[in-house]
Amino acid sequence: MLIIKSRLFYKIGISIFLFLKLRWRDLFKLLLAKPKTKKINHNSSKNVYKEADKTLVSIVHGDDIYALLKEGINLIGGLARLDIKGRTVLIKPNIVNRYPSPANTNPLVIKHLIKILHECGVSNIFVGDMSAIFALPTKKNAVKSGIWEAISEEDMTFVSFEEYGWVEVDIPDGRFVKKFIYNVDRVINVPVIKTHSYANYTISLKNFIGATHPQQRPYFIAPDFWDEVIAELNAAYTPHLNILDGTKIFIKGGPTRGTIAIPNLIVVTGDRIAADVVGLSVIRAFGGWQRLKTMNIWEQRQIKRAIELHLGVSNPSELKIVSKSLGAGKTDFDKLMEKIHHVLNNVN
Repeated sequence: MLIIKSRLFYKIGISIFLFLKLRWRDLFKLLLAKPKTKKINHNSSKNVYKEADKTLVSIVHGDDIYALLKEGINLIGGLARLDIKGRTVLIKPNIVNRYPSPANTNPLVIKHLIKILHECGVSNIFVGDMSAIFALPTKKNAVKSGIWEAISEEDMTFVSFEEYGWVEVDIPDGRFVKKFIYNVDRVINVPVIKTHSYANYTISLKNFIGATHPQQRPYFIAPDFWDEVIAELNAAYTPHLNILDGTKIFIKGGPTRGTIAIPNLIVVTGDRIAADVVGLSVIRAFGGWQRLKTMNIWEQRQIKRAIELHLGVSNPSELKIVSKSLGAGKTDFDKLMEKIHHVLNNVN
């Protein structure tokens, strides 16, 4: 597949697309005009999901998504560690376009997470994202992908980021300025485990791109360094919890269409790098994409740059994996876990 790496190509191409679609307001507001912002300092939150200096990661298997989420969160210490009662919470799923899971986060994962958060006494829940520029508006994609149908009757507020203001964040260790939503007490990152035709893969780190201003998207900044830009954008915020949707995943292709595997997994951790290396290990355990097999997961460019920026764990010795199967097929799950551990610990 030919991958074009030209910032001008992307800007002209997307501009022409928006113009032909008569979306002149989006063209001007998102790509041409400088956004009005206020500048803030980012105070990164600490990962509270640790045990004896090791980052906890839970991997839970089964068919009952509510039970998977509940058990996955409890295995690493529960939501009480986030002091979440009475707080406002943003759930940041992946709503990149109009297609069903695994192109986007499984709607039932979002629905049941909302229920669990209310059971823990949060004050307000927001579900928010910004779709790919050519696929906007985000709300339309939430409707067409089935997400809106699943969550519309839940006690939450849906937020299309393109309709709200931006803040500018100074980042001492990164090269790029970020503008994004930054106004809730807790952020829960809920990406899909999937491969990506341009960035090789998209999991926890990449999911944050949906909260950055379009002019700060990697293909407009440095297309040759897409992966590094993704990591540096993450220096602007720290999710309090990462919940990976591994119910259905792409192991080749993506982010819209690709080869599907159905692991029926939920992965939970407080560390973005831990989330990505475990997610990549799941992809590799199911065969995965050849381009993801040419180097070990700790050398993947997103991971490597994120480690340089001290965004999370740096090697497998810093991880403690806790796993559990809640459904049938425990033998198959045990074999899957063996493969995941092998990929995670293979640093050569």
